Amino acid sequence: MGAGVTGLVTAVECALAGHRVTVLDRGSIPSPVSTSFDQHRALRTFVPDDVDATLARVAAHRRWLELESLLDTRFYRRVGIVTAWPRAQAAEMASQAAACGLPVETLEPEKLPHLVFPDDAAGVLEVDAGVLLATRALVAAVRWLVEHPLVSLRPNSRVTAVDTGRVEVEGGSTLRADLVLVAEGPWTAELVGVPVRLHRQTMVYLRPPEALMRWWENAPGAGRLGRDGRAWLLPPGDGTLLKISSDAVCREVQSVDGDELDHRWVDRLLAASIVSDVDRYTVVAVKHCHYATDAVTGGALLTEVAPAVWARAACGGSGFGSAPLVAARIVGALGALGEAA
Repeated sequence: MGAGVTGLVTAVECALAGHRVTVLDRGSIPSPVSTSFDQHRALRTFVPDDVDATLARVAAHRRWLELESLLDTRFYRRVGIVTAWPRAQAAEMASQAAACGLPVETLEPEKLPHLVFPDDAAGVLEVDAGVLLATRALVAAVRWLVEHPLVSLRPNSRVTAVDTGRVEVEGGSTLRADLVLVAEGPWTAELVGVPVRLHRQTMVYLRPPEALMRWWENAPGAGRLGRDGRAWLLPPGDGTLLKISSDAVCREVQSVDGDELDHRWVDRLLAASIVSDVDRYTVVAVKHCHYATDAVTGGALLTEVAPAVWARAACGGSGFGSAPLVAARIVGALGALGEAA
């Protein structure tokens, strides 16, 4: 359930494996209010000090390339991702990445003059990384699912309860299923009761000055930017804008409801020294996004909350790129159910 990236990619993988699939969402499919629905998302491969997590992300990266071919839509801009590290750590980070088989380069800040690095920092560029055009990928997945004979899409179907083998939908209907995946983003915890923390993050979308457009369209995504090393950005290109944000404007909230009219978050971002000469850039849009993290670990969480009921209750802020990993787990769980039958 849920027409965000996790639900849609899982539906694709389950259909490919020969399973009948029903996708339900409280809104349209794809849902413009889902946390996945955005211009772009980063696709990274390297996780510092964690070989297993890095190899998992490499597998997800490989699957995204295959999905791009399967869905017959170009939605991955392989522009790389650069991360700023204190100069004393940069060589070690590059060495770790190379040990995992990742092509990386170390860069001096002067190579990326329109990005602001922390003092005495250098960049580590992940060559096999980049930007997923998120909305384009979701639309492509839906187009493929609509044409597949094993798939049924049910928009405007608000789920009110789930249990082993059963999904109850607002209005009184009940669906039967061998396995249920609840992947409704911030609303998942309402159905499964998994303790999560809900976060709201402000993102500002900028249009660079005309003289810099060509430079930006070939620029990498970037993290650990700004004087405090807490900011990140995704570059413009293929119709998208330059997006900036920072951990400094991420706050815990109790609900996704309510519009924030307080522009101090935007002012704080624009003052965070993320891009050089930000006053030359035009603010085109502001968006407040939400994501959930595991209440204990602060990261992602995929768990079997009841027999054959799985929940992607927390994405840890990197849910888009890791969606193929969740899908593989669910396909594996369905295979195990078939073997046990």
